[in-house]
Amino acid sequence: MEQRLQKLIAAAGIASRRHAEELIIGGRVNVNGKTVTELGAKADAEKDHIKVNGKLINHLLKPRERVYVLLNKPRGYLTSMADPEGRPLVTDLVPSALGRLHPVGRLDFNTEGLLLLTDDGEFTNYVTAARNRVPKVYQAKVKGIPPEVAIARLRKGITLDDGVRTAPAEISRLRATAANSWFEVVLHEGRNQQIRRMFDAIGHSVVKLARVRIGPLVDEGFKPGEWRMLTSEEVKRFYGKPRLPRVKPSRGRRRLRVSPR
Repeated sequence: MEQRLQKLIAAAGIASRRHAEELIIGGRVNVNGKTVTELGAKADAEKDHIKVNGKLINHLLKPRERVYVLLNKPRGYLTSMADPEGRPLVTDLVPSALGRLHPVGRLDFNTEGLLLLTDDGEFTNYVTAARNRVPKVYQAKVKGIPPEVAIARLRKGITLDDGVRTAPAEISRLRATAANSWFEVVLHEGRNQQIRRMFDAIGHSVVKLARVRIGPLVDEGFKPGEWRMLTSEEVKRFYGKPRLPRVKPSRGRRRLRVSPR
């Protein structure tokens, strides 16, 4: 059966559907020997030879168990599949035996906390799409004590330095000292370094940031660098649907050595 190419690429676990569209537009997808750059193009994985970046992906579209990992990302790791500067990657923190996993969304280099990795592009697309309103909860330590009127601006949405306006956010003041304040921030979108840029816009820069919840998954006291597999029930709670792809069973928490930085 023919399906849109971006859907097939996402189903192969190579990228989210949005990233798959970028691969197509960029001329990095080939069907039966011909480069395809049209987003509406379709293919049949049973009949057509589909290549992404020169590699055949048909075998990745056969029914198989998907892998879903919850990681406590340490500071000093890049949420990416590769880096020309050679910086440490979050994918280095999980065993290669789990297969080719990609991050679900991103956390910037100096942000720590919960991060999902998977080989399921459709799951990535669902969790990261703003329309599905999967909450991401952060705790931020900021310089000084922002006035309530400034926090109210952030709650309503604020125009960032690139001219893009943020969606309304839930922000709660947790505690404060003479020098710093702590806030809990709930986002349903994920712009690059959004929370840092939001607080910069009101003159109170973030000095520490951690994600403590993704959808139904909360901070479990993981130490930086620890990870575990999700259960099928945990994956189901993201969708709220009874039927999902098969999931490899959880094998418990794993701790990896992370070099002090």
